[in-house]
Amino acid sequence: TATGGTYVPVNRPLEGMGVADGTADMVVVARAFHNWSSDGRVEPYLQAFFKALKPGGVLVIEQHRSLDGVNVATVAPSGYVPESWVIHVAKQAGFELDGRSEINANAADTRNHPFGVWSLRPTRRSEGEGRTLTSEERAALDAIGESDRMTLRLRKPFTAQ
Repeated sequence: TATGGTYVPVNRPLEGMGVADGTADMVVVARAFHNWSSDGRVEPYLQAFFKALKPGGVLVIEQHRSLDGVNVATVAPSGYVPESWVIHVAKQAGFELDGRSEINANAADTRNHPFGVWSLRPTRRSEGEGRTLTSEERAALDAIGESDRMTLRLRKPFTAQ
């Protein structure tokens, strides 16, 4: 990066983060928790991120946000998960919530779409499962824009090893 840092794209952190333990300044996770929740990867991934980060290191999470209070297993296949759940599992892994932003919020997102979050921009899925959206349905979904998303900043405590 321009500041001298290293960008390491990691698709399989359980096989190694590609950095020495306790040396990463930041880990960014974009729209992955809904996938990880379906096959038990949430906790192992968070543990791998915690191990890779130096004390005081930052974990940034951007994720499609469901309503709070819904069952994760029920809603995750639609691409959404509750913000309170993401914060809870991150805290269980040792992280502290350090900040949140509504920069990716979208109050127009009803979270109830024929093909889940993939019905919205940028994917714009319009057919599948024996169904094709009408032009009116497509226009209504396009008017929503992108999904409502949480943006969280968590920190590995400075006292953690």
